[in-house]
Amino acid sequence: MAGKNKSGVPSMCRKLEDLSVDEFMLSGFDSGEEDDCEDEESTQQKGKMKKPAPQKMSVKKQGKASVHKDQLSALKSKDPEFYEFLQENDQKLLNFDDSDSLEDEEEDEEERMYHKLPSQQEEADDDDNDEGESGKKDVKKPKEATKVTEAMIENWRTGLRKEPTAKLIRDITQAFKAAVATTKGDSEELCRYTISDSAVFNSLILFCIKDMHAALNKMLKLKAPEKGQKKLILPSSSPRWQKNQIDIKMYIAGVVQLLSSLTQSTVIAAVLRHANQMVPYYLCLPKQCRHFLKSLIKHWSTGEETVRVLAFLALNKICRNKQEIYLNSVLKQLYIAYVKNCKFTSPNTLPMINFMQRTLAEMYSLDTQVSYQHAFIYIRQLAIHLRNAINLKKKETYQSVYNWQYVHCLYLWCRVLSTIYPSEVLEPLIYPLCQVIIGCIKLVPISRYYPLRLHCVRAIILLSANTKTYVPALPFLLEILQQEDFNKKPGRMSIKPINFAVILKLSKTNLQEKAYKDGLVEQLYDLILEYFHTQSCSIGFPELALPSIVQLKAFLKECKVANYCKQMRQLLEKIQENCSYITGRRQKAAFGVADVTAVAAWEKRVAEEGTPLTKYYSQWKKLREKEIQLEISGKERTEDLNLPEIKRQKAEVKKADKEFKGLFESDSDDDDLFKSKEDKGDSDGDDEGLEDLSDLSDDDEEDIDDLEEDDSDGDQRKPSSSKGKAPKKMLNTELMEVAEGDEDMVEDLELSDQD
Repeated sequence: MAGKNKSGVPSMCRKLEDLSVDEFMLSGFDSGEEDDCEDEESTQQKGKMKKPAPQKMSVKKQGKASVHKDQLSALKSKDPEFYEFLQENDQKLLNFDDSDSLEDEEEDEEERMYHKLPSQQEEADDDDNDEGESGKKDVKKPKEATKVTEAMIENWRTGLRKEPTAKLIRDITQAFKAAVATTKGDSEELCRYTISDSAVFNSLILFCIKDMHAALNKMLKLKAPEKGQKKLILPSSSPRWQKNQIDIKMYIAGVVQLLSSLTQSTVIAAVLRHANQMVPYYLCLPKQCRHFLKSLIKHWSTGEETVRVLAFLALNKICRNKQEIYLNSVLKQLYIAYVKNCKFTSPNTLPMINFMQRTLAEMYSLDTQVSYQHAFIYIRQLAIHLRNAINLKKKETYQSVYNWQYVHCLYLWCRVLSTIYPSEVLEPLIYPLCQVIIGCIKLVPISRYYPLRLHCVRAIILLSANTKTYVPALPFLLEILQQEDFNKKPGRMSIKPINFAVILKLSKTNLQEKAYKDGLVEQLYDLILEYFHTQSCSIGFPELALPSIVQLKAFLKECKVANYCKQMRQLLEKIQENCSYITGRRQKAAFGVADVTAVAAWEKRVAEEGTPLTKYYSQWKKLREKEIQLEISGKERTEDLNLPEIKRQKAEVKKADKEFKGLFESDSDDDDLFKSKEDKGDSDGDDEGLEDLSDLSDDDEEDIDDLEEDDSDGDQRKPSSSKGKAPKKMLNTELMEVAEGDEDMVEDLELSDQD
């Protein structure tokens, strides 16, 4: 074989060289020598062709087959050893068919058909259009779309209730596709049906929402889930699934498109209820399920109340049954949507933000391993923003922390850890989250950011109460009592209270108002009471409350405002009462402090029996919730009290003492109109301007404050009548369970005026 290889390879190389030269000469030039190169075989081959091709192309194609055959025949005499080798190993190479040249010729003809000159191409197109106009176009497009009528819908409804068939489902699906196309303005060329009447459109959509789910289950012969069965029965388990998969895919894709095009909340809610039933079908089709999830996240974050709830139920159902596929990506998208919708907070958006917090915490509770990864990353991101603000100490870095998105994210993770507790996986995140919240409080500890501090303390209380973790939050509240001068007379009088629930920062004008100090004392009262309520059953409550008792007594000695002293004195009494109760119970205990199990059992018994502070807190909470609802809704407190108006005559004003001379300056109609307009302007401008101040520079804020201070003179001259004071006082007396009669009300008014 070695000799054969040595003798065969060089001879073949020489032949291949000759062949390449021949091909080059035949195909490269049109010099007229082609006629001499033609042989008998080439002329015979030309005769076999239906249409005579150009002479150059025929020589090229037929010359290949004949030259190659001559080379193989000459190989027998020139290199007999290699020829024998080919006979033994490759008979096909020697005995090839001449029809290859015809196949090549046909291929060239096809190539020439696709590479004609433009004029020839246009003529060919015209001929093809004339010949195939009646055939091809009828195949691609239907002859005429069928118009859907009420009678057709009624027939479909009757057929579905009797026995749904694949053909019937296909017809309904095509009609539903045409209806969805009309909502987006798409062309209906590929639809078998057309819908031109709004009444028919409504009937068809309503028919599909009511009957399609039951009809599909009946057609696929799916069994109804048993009571208490959490796992869904997937339609892909049916033997009829493959046959009807295309129609079902078209239908559920149309439902998603319909959701994206609707605007009315009631209609969206109806379609979402139907989509919630179709969740098992979405789980069988991943592409349609991803589109459905995007639509659900959008409605969960931007829709109205009912729409949000239905979207959350569908999201929860999908993620519960396909956690390994969808949960990770869904949680990420939900968190991003939550952050986007928390940028601005107002009385109208606050309920929506609270709903998103609670539902997102519920989604994170589905899988603690996945939740830990998300919580670790996002809490670390919050910590990085805080570290940059502490190190750089620039306005931009401060604003990256002191904004609504940051505060709501802190509150969200507190709620997540509280909801999932106890969890060994997420418990290590409690400490770093508390450190971030405390660092946020200490970043800019000035009076203008007291509302932000109160929000952070409220998040700490939530986390501490539900995770049974002691977090020192009281020092941040008692510090306000020490720093703020409550005896200083206010520079501005404002009847409308400041809603601390929807602000993070106070302006200089707000700091001068009496409503600021009133609201601040109320917030401190609420948070201190709420914090002690979470620790009221602890065996160490007397030691925990001792510093607070000392500071509250010091505040009562220094403060000279009766309203503030009355609230803090009552709080102090409740704390001392609870301390006495816990001390008495501890004296009867027969175990030591080191016995952790006995201490836990003792605290559990105390919690079941209740303490004086817990009983008072339950009563206070009911009254406080009513007041919070009024604040969130943006209504004034005077609306639900229905206090009678006191009409005074001018003669009574003249006989009044000099002490009350400035209390009622005028009772004319013109002055009343002027004052009502002023009050209206102040009420409209206070809350709207507070949120925007967080995005302004210091110079801009000073300009705004100067403008507001220019108007402060007129506000100071406003009469502080009993009509404006009574509602505030009435609510305080309800909260503190004090009802001492009209005489006490008059005394309080006089004291507040002196202040």
